[in-house]
Amino acid sequence: MCGKIFLVALVFLNINFLFAQDTIPSPQEPDTTKVDSMQVDSMRIDTIVIRTLQDKIKYIPRGADLTNPVVSFKRTKPLEKKYRRFRIPSFWDKENKLGFNFSEVAFVNWNAGGNNSISGLVSAKFVRNYKFRYVQLNNNLDIRYGLNAQEGFKLRKSDDALRFSSTFAFRRDTISNWYYSASAEFRTQFSNGYKYPNRDKPISRFMAPGYALLGAGTSYIPEGKKLNLRLAPLTFKSTFVLDQTLANSGAFGVQKALVDEDGNIIKEGENVYLEFGFLVTNSWESKIYKNMNLEHRIQLYSDYVKNFGNIDIDWELNLDLTVNKYVKTSIGTHVIYDHDIIFDEVKAADGTITTPGKRKVQFKQLLGVGLTYDF
Repeated sequence: MCGKIFLVALVFLNINFLFAQDTIPSPQEPDTTKVDSMQVDSMRIDTIVIRTLQDKIKYIPRGADLTNPVVSFKRTKPLEKKYRRFRIPSFWDKENKLGFNFSEVAFVNWNAGGNNSISGLVSAKFVRNYKFRYVQLNNNLDIRYGLNAQEGFKLRKSDDALRFSSTFAFRRDTISNWYYSASAEFRTQFSNGYKYPNRDKPISRFMAPGYALLGAGTSYIPEGKKLNLRLAPLTFKSTFVLDQTLANSGAFGVQKALVDEDGNIIKEGENVYLEFGFLVTNSWESKIYKNMNLEHRIQLYSDYVKNFGNIDIDWELNLDLTVNKYVKTSIGTHVIYDHDIIFDEVKAADGTITTPGKRKVQFKQLLGVGLTYDF
């Protein structure tokens, strides 16, 4: 029974399929008389393809070779400045500067008279500064040494200085310009100093004197300005006189030697003189014109214990006029007043002071044209 039902259903499906093919309309030939119209059968969707032609290249550069595309640099101009690749910004700011200043005077049959002379000064400056948010670290090293040769006289020293300073500063937030600071400084000279023309007895030597300052306090460092004002109410100052002859004479404020009536030394003079006082330092640098740079540095110190109110002054003012990258003119002054340095003191053979000396202002002026090299 099931087989008969399946056979009848199969015959019915075949008959229905044959009648369905007969109902499909035959395709019509297109009417060539109607150009602007198009008939679309509802049972069929035609695909329309639109093609556009590419425009020809109207301008071809002279250096372009389409058949042989090779890059050529024959028409490329060289860079005027050295190309600098991108580098990760550093929080360190450094400065390396070497300089040589010289001056010369020559006379030939000069009726007014005069001596031929030539002077030279070698200087070096190295700066390493670190700044990031709350912390600043400033390190400076200055070296100067100059000689003067004059006709009829022996070689003389015109300048001699070695100075190193370091300051660490910390602030509580990035808005304030006031920092807690701690500083250290050391300065001395390289070779012997004389009171010319006397060359038998040096009045100063290496580490005689030598100064070391260690202080703590506060600093005012505004953003974007090369200004630093430091107040250090807790400052230790050490004066070193490592030449025993100068130490026995009590030079630069150290305790001099004890002698008997015949001038024999009973106790050697001390080599170190310690002080505790208040220190104020200020440094400022400004570009007053496009080729003129002004640098100012002053240091004021007063001792709490022995000579409170007597202020030691160390002030430098320098003006640099830049001619070009390597040639520079320098005009500078240096003023020093130290309460512990006495001039024109006269002593007898037994060491007693017959004529007390005086405290004087020391002044130095510098004018020179020289070569500088920054790296």
